[in-house]
Amino acid sequence: MVVKIKYLQKNVPVPEYATQGSAGMDLAAALSGPVTVPAGGRALIPTGIAIQIPEGYGGFIFPRSGLAFKKGISMCNSVGVIDSDYTGEIKVAVHNISEESYTINPGDRIAQLVFLPVARAQWEETDELDQTERGAGGFGSTGR
Repeated sequence: MVVKIKYLQKNVPVPEYATQGSAGMDLAAALSGPVTVPAGGRALIPTGIAIQIPEGYGGFIFPRSGLAFKKGISMCNSVGVIDSDYTGEIKVAVHNISEESYTINPGDRIAQLVFLPVARAQWEETDELDQTERGAGGFGSTGR
């Protein structure tokens, strides 16, 4: 899959896969100076890039596992969604869920970008849904 990329700032690291088997590309902070996110605080971090995703796909921004576990830096919206028709700058909404401030420096890897196919649903109104083993059982209803 080919994704067009536009650099909005100079010296922005190219998003890349860390290993051959990586599902996500690391996104880096395109900052002019350090940004400190206080304990429990949030910040919107620019990446300095805009992309054009082919129709039928979406870009999904996930927290970096190590950063989330070791430093408590996750994302405000759990997973960011980039629609194929959005061509503005990618920004990452980070949330510091730790009890200590955390400083993000220019060029720090802050999130990972994964491309996935996206199906478009069409609604079909009905009075009955098919029977399933689970049925309407909700939270914790499977007993597992």
